[in-house]
Amino acid sequence: GPIGRHTALVSMTGVIEADGDVDALQVSEALRAAFEAPDAVGVLLRMNSPGGSPVQSGIIYDEIRRLKAIYPDKPLVAVVEDVAASGGYYVAAAADTIYVNQASIVGSIGVRLDGFGLTEAMKKLGIERRLLTAGTNKAMLDPFLPQDPKHQIATQQMLDDVHQQFISAVQAGRKDRLKSDPDVLSGMVYTGTRGIELGLADGIGSVASVARDVIKAEEIIDYSHQLSVAERVAKRFGAATGETLLRAMRPGGVSSTPIW
Repeated sequence: GPIGRHTALVSMTGVIEADGDVDALQVSEALRAAFEAPDAVGVLLRMNSPGGSPVQSGIIYDEIRRLKAIYPDKPLVAVVEDVAASGGYYVAAAADTIYVNQASIVGSIGVRLDGFGLTEAMKKLGIERRLLTAGTNKAMLDPFLPQDPKHQIATQQMLDDVHQQFISAVQAGRKDRLKSDPDVLSGMVYTGTRGIELGLADGIGSVASVARDVIKAEEIIDYSHQLSVAERVAKRFGAATGETLLRAMRPGGVSSTPIW
């Protein structure tokens, strides 16, 4: 293993999703290795993520909190480069401090669910929808059926619940640094400079400057999970196969999942 005082680097680059660019299992393994390394005096989380899965983001957030409790003397500092928005910001909020570039994008504390309504187009084209379900709510959010007010209310409640989980996590991480501006928790995005003013971030810094001046260990060792060529090919093949199976199976139910 690495010898001598150093900053342990863990990178989060890309969309947060299971088996995707940022996978909670792989990030958690990297974080554990970084915290456990005896010569690592602090952990630096390098962030370039627009968000993704609330569940995967929550798993990483919880693992950071767990590791910080076990290693209270090792600071974990998030450095936002291009973006830490939505689920990316959710993870960053678990850090002791957050550093940004002036032009970084931070925030987007909200939840969205995308879909389409195709009923009018179907009428114009003379298309008849034939659907059989067992379970009165099984066709919830089906884009080929008129929107059911009951399903709309239920879906909004689900999104509101997830949004409140997000808000609670950010408030727990940022505490009294977070300004009381109502827009901050509304899904708005901000530059790094404005993010500092609103308490979403703590200062201007880069990976190099934070390692040197905040963690105070200029040497950086990367603990991030590096995919081999074989793993990348396997991942792409697996995703393609999965999509083919999903298209073939056409399972009923919610047509899309909430994203941060």
